[in-house]
Amino acid sequence: MRVISGTLKGRPLKAVPGSGTRPTTDKVKESIFNMLGPYFEGGTGLDLFAGSGGLGIEALSRGLHSVIFVDRDAKAFQTIKANLHDCDLVEQSEVYRNEATRALKAILKREITFDYIFLDPPYKQQKLQQLLEFIDEHNLLNESGYVMCEHGSEITLGDRVGGLEKIREETYGLIRISIFSKGNEGRNDK
Repeated sequence: MRVISGTLKGRPLKAVPGSGTRPTTDKVKESIFNMLGPYFEGGTGLDLFAGSGGLGIEALSRGLHSVIFVDRDAKAFQTIKANLHDCDLVEQSEVYRNEATRALKAILKREITFDYIFLDPPYKQQKLQQLLEFIDEHNLLNESGYVMCEHGSEITLGDRVGGLEKIREETYGLIRISIFSKGNEGRNDK
């Protein structure tokens, strides 16, 4: 695993030990960022179900100012911290060991909102619909922001979840990427 592009291009990333997490492949990661950017001029991100932190670190490398990383697994938590340290990104990040819904509620109390939210939950515990509803209902996504959902290709998310509209969907073998936006319908129809 490595950072694909940006200021940290080529930097190796540690994987989470064991088989509990499934890192996003380089091909899929590159496709995700081609749909979202591919580069950013600042902004804030949330990497929920962060695993090794690869998506959030890639976003920082491509120009986001700050990212909050959340994973409930102790090994993932330690791996994220190690990767951020190795990439000199500790100052631009916060890392929390927490369950996704509890983390969102804590973020809500802090009144933080995001330009980019990365959702890559375990495929077998599909909670994307509920997470999207929570994000929309509590306005956690800034205007013109994006939510990226990585899920199994057998799952199809609706075209709209409240004020969030699906603007892009791509399938890569067993993986499907769904991109939702708020307030900028069709802006990224590449």
